[in-house]
Amino acid sequence: MSNPGQPTVQQGDTGTTVRRVQRALRRTPNLSVVVDGIFGPATHAAVVEFQQGAGLVPDGIVGPLTWAALPDGGPMPLLHEGTHGPVVSSLQTVLTNGADQWGGVTPGPIDGIFGPRTREAVEAFQGWALITVDGVVGDQTWSVPLHAANATLESAVGLEYVAS
Repeated sequence: MSNPGQPTVQQGDTGTTVRRVQRALRRTPNLSVVVDGIFGPATHAAVVEFQQGAGLVPDGIVGPLTWAALPDGGPMPLLHEGTHGPVVSSLQTVLTNGADQWGGVTPGPIDGIFGPRTREAVEAFQGWALITVDGVVGDQTWSVPLHAANATLESAVGLEYVAS
């Protein structure tokens, strides 16, 4: 199960569990879902839509059956200068392949090391996406839709890196 032991959440709830629901819904993919930790009317509507499509009772409440049907809602890793590994290599590949869209700034060699050039490429990407430009890849940056059909930065980099 990709979301084991999660508590039931519904409209009016807030916090990390709601963020998990929102990330899972974005991965269905429903790119209109905002990952903000607030289970408001928009999240409720997305849950109902998902439940209808999954053949579940469309009550807008995320209980055990809905959790079991949703993809993993765990966060992607937080990436910043000094981070290294395969997820950084994959990020560098996506940033390199799309660099012409966000100003031609590339991360340099695809070496799995998040250094100053990777930070510059992330900042260029964030500026292109009209989100906070801080050079850190967190929830907001992972959630940026790409121009590919139903793709976000996190899905392009690879959901195998989700930290469950």
